[in-house]
Amino acid sequence: MNRRRLAATAALGAVAVLFAALLVVPTLFGASQFLFGGSGAGGGGCTDTSAAGAQPAAATDARAIPAAYLELYKAAGKEYGIPWNVLAGIGKVETDHGMSREPGVTSGENYAGAGGPMQFLKPTFDSFAVDGDKDGKKDRYDPADAIPTAAKYLKHNGAPERMRTAIFMYNHSSDYVDLVLDWAKKYASGNFEAVQSDGVNCDDDDLPPEASALVQKILAFALAQRGKRYVFGATGPDAWDCSSLIQAAYAAVGLALPRTTFEQWPFGVKVKKGEEQPGDLVFFNSGPGTSPNNPGHVGMVIGKGKMVVASCSACNPAIGVKSYRRPDWVGTTRPLARKDFKQKITQLAAGG
Repeated sequence: MNRRRLAATAALGAVAVLFAALLVVPTLFGASQFLFGGSGAGGGGCTDTSAAGAQPAAATDARAIPAAYLELYKAAGKEYGIPWNVLAGIGKVETDHGMSREPGVTSGENYAGAGGPMQFLKPTFDSFAVDGDKDGKKDRYDPADAIPTAAKYLKHNGAPERMRTAIFMYNHSSDYVDLVLDWAKKYASGNFEAVQSDGVNCDDDDLPPEASALVQKILAFALAQRGKRYVFGATGPDAWDCSSLIQAAYAAVGLALPRTTFEQWPFGVKVKKGEEQPGDLVFFNSGPGTSPNNPGHVGMVIGKGKMVVASCSACNPAIGVKSYRRPDWVGTTRPLARKDFKQKITQLAAGG
């Protein structure tokens, strides 16, 4: 091969590699959006999850489901807040509602080690097993146990608010998710659509009515950052870490908090657990170099056990509303109870 032809071949090869890369990159980003949902940082808007766990009426196609299985799907759906037709979709795809004669349905395991009508791997079933019929046994081959276990497993993985993600975790295939949801639609009367939230839920938009106007402004700023990125050390406006979000929210009403969690912990007046109010700060023994007396993570109380918090770069949402009642919660403080803050608030109210 002469030099000119060699050069031309090399150039064509480079173009091919570049073209392949252009195909792969969107595919990877598409998979990421499928798993984690949403339109990206600061995409705006929220997802209405209020009806995510609604139990639809059965369509004509549901008559093909064995009556005992249909009853179990509906009971488990109601108990765990998972649309029963999604459970039925999984049951259909996995074993045709237990009617398949393939290995691993009524006994043994299939080629992948899964067994039972809902096709659980033994370690997974053991971790989430439910004694659905209260007979003192948890049997993955018994639909009375396997179906509620499937509901519990979906719930663990984000259903019903993040249904596609939860089904994907059941079987790591986007085609599988689509097939399950196709059957779920057939089994449900009306226009069933699975909810897939990006973690910014509309039911978290409401500010606590019992909070003062000042606290509502602080919370409103923090809640407006939901869906943005977490970056350690970032101070906004497009990304925050846990303590910079808190600092900026208070700064939005003219109050200056220290920058880091380690500085914010001793700054506010300590509050007993159970006496926290909207706007208080909740601290956690989480992160490098932390301890119960030197917590490294912080969020802000909204109310009813919820906080707005910048969690981590891999979390979904990275910044959002979550429960603060968790094992590593070490304490609560109230910056607004400081004497100098009370004086500053009086000044601000007077226009000073």
